[in-house]
Amino acid sequence: MVLLDISGLEKNEATGFAVRDIQFTQEIYQNIAIVGETGSGKTSLLKMIAGLLQPDKGTILFQGERVKGPLEKLLPGHPGIAYLSQHFELRNNYRVEEELESKNLLPETAANRIYDICRIGHLKKRRTDQLSGGERQRIVLARLLTTSPGLLLLDEPFSNLDRLHKQIIKEVLKDLVEKLHITCILVSHDAADALSWAERILVMRDGRIIQDGKPEMIYEQPADVYCAGLLGEYNLLDDRLAAVFLEKNRKAVPGKQWMVRPEKFRTGKPGEGQVDAQITAVSYCGSHYRVSMQAEKQEIIVRMNKRTAVGDWVGLSLSAADGWFV
Repeated sequence: MVLLDISGLEKNEATGFAVRDIQFTQEIYQNIAIVGETGSGKTSLLKMIAGLLQPDKGTILFQGERVKGPLEKLLPGHPGIAYLSQHFELRNNYRVEEELESKNLLPETAANRIYDICRIGHLKKRRTDQLSGGERQRIVLARLLTTSPGLLLLDEPFSNLDRLHKQIIKEVLKDLVEKLHITCILVSHDAADALSWAERILVMRDGRIIQDGKPEMIYEQPADVYCAGLLGEYNLLDDRLAAVFLEKNRKAVPGKQWMVRPEKFRTGKPGEGQVDAQITAVSYCGSHYRVSMQAEKQEIIVRMNKRTAVGDWVGLSLSAADGWFV
């Protein structure tokens, strides 16, 4: 069942198009991440969906009804759509429980379940000026959820959080989907944060959606190097080196480069792979080593589990399915 239907959406700013020709639908309980570099139009799109920014063209239908912009309503926003801004606020010198009760539309048992999922039950007696940034964010999120929205919009929820609070909010969002069956759209400039959460990813650049697909497809088969780079490190092998790895399994594509993620390379002893490479730099990254190598006069990055030394030689192997031409 379609929950959200967007067609022909455009927004023009003084510096150019913030959003241009946006079209997509969202099924109920489907969770979408919108990713792209800063200034690509992600936040403008999210605000228009929330009814907080007036589009110049196009239509936004939520549950079959048009979402009106702020120029068409006395109070901006849509009662069925909750929007968590990057710049969330709580009133100073109030207790957390007072802030939560101010918006709550749910029975106590249902509200307490949301507080538990958001990991804020133990904070209810604290004052709002005694909270960390991550705690404040989860309290604002819980307050939004107690209004029983049909769609939750999250604008850069992982920004400005330390590693601990970023992990907590990721777990909270996962639990919201699994336990409360909330439909969400999440915006992030760091697409890697959305990979494990989203069922579908929309990649934006210059106000347009340039790729739309499942996380696995966006990661493994990016539309171009921009899409590839949003989701992590990659290598671009030229025609000559790609042909060595591909052998007879698949032909290189003239004018295009073969994109290979660092973890795709299989390593062995020199002479045992398809290509021998010499190690030029090694960086320890905790769960793995990031190893720079020279292969056929081209620098490549390989992820390895065992430590190696600069100057060592290794054999590298790839299969045709390990890369994608961009």
